[in-house]
Amino acid sequence: MSRNKNQPRLVVIDRDGTLNTWREGFTRTPEEFEPVPGALEAVALLNRAGWLVVMATNQPGLGRGVLDMTTFHAINTRMHQELAVAGGRLDAVFFCPHGPEDNCRCAKPQPGLLLDIAKRYGVEPKQIPMVGDALRDMQAAASAGFQPHLVCTGEGRVWRDRALDASFPPNTQVHSDLLAFAEDLLAKEERNSEKMREEADKKAKIGAESV
Repeated sequence: MSRNKNQPRLVVIDRDGTLNTWREGFTRTPEEFEPVPGALEAVALLNRAGWLVVMATNQPGLGRGVLDMTTFHAINTRMHQELAVAGGRLDAVFFCPHGPEDNCRCAKPQPGLLLDIAKRYGVEPKQIPMVGDALRDMQAAASAGFQPHLVCTGEGRVWRDRALDASFPPNTQVHSDLLAFAEDLLAKEERNSEKMREEADKKAKIGAESV
């Protein structure tokens, strides 16, 4: 699939269960931010290869008053600091503060949050991988036209040793964790680049022979 050269290379990731270790309830304090092993390195790896990484996270605790904005920003600060130490960065954090009872358009599995990201960056949805650990992430990705990638961490750990059921979008790709996703993406990118170089060399050779 060809990419418009003017569009950034963009990956969207979930937070809890994907970058941050999933816990029952909510991450309520900066001290509870605990990176999934290899996840910080995954973001750094993508960054070094020229990919922007953006986060899309449901935070219904904000709307329910379980979490306030000051604490949410403090958790984000801790997250950004730990990423920086690993050599990575998030370009932006998009979040939805609503709960399921609010029937909003942005909370995953609804596609609104992802569509807002695609619009903000001017990238065609079909060019954007969305990585998450839960069915709602995959449903949101498919509804928005993104590429759904499930990691088997957090809620996704139940799929580590068995096939996905029919509730998942049929084009969902599965990875053991965020680092495995990053390595798979970059390997695929290198294969595509090599194929393009080979095709360009063939065309150049044919052109030279026809002169």
